[in-house]
Amino acid sequence: MTKKLSSLNVLSLCLLACSLVASAAHAADGDWKRGRVYYQKVCTECHTAKAGGPIAPNTRTMADWTKYLNTDKHAKGKEPLKMYVSREYRANIKATNKAAEKYADVPDEQLFNDVKTFMLKGAKDGDSPASCL
Repeated sequence: MTKKLSSLNVLSLCLLACSLVASAAHAADGDWKRGRVYYQKVCTECHTAKAGGPIAPNTRTMADWTKYLNTDKHAKGKEPLKMYVSREYRANIKATNKAAEKYADVPDEQLFNDVKTFMLKGAKDGDSPASCL
């Protein structure tokens, strides 16, 4: 016995498929390899030195990271997260951090997307969960 799908069900399935494709495309719009290097060499080093230890991407789900990254709050809400990928921040630490020096001229939004792409790819439920430690 087969059931026919109503036009509403077909439309719902199409919309769901389109949103999944759009989500995957959005997550892939950054250079995850550059994001990984920046995260490991800048974020992880700072967290290790100042925040009690590194935070690996695989400690959170993609939804958790997306919410955190979109909220743009860091240090318990005291600072904007995007500050840490800004050219100004990279200029301040490039004398002691080779990744900040290497990516000194990358536009802020592009570097943020790179880090975001790495975080989502390395998330607990991402394509390639990463401990990065």
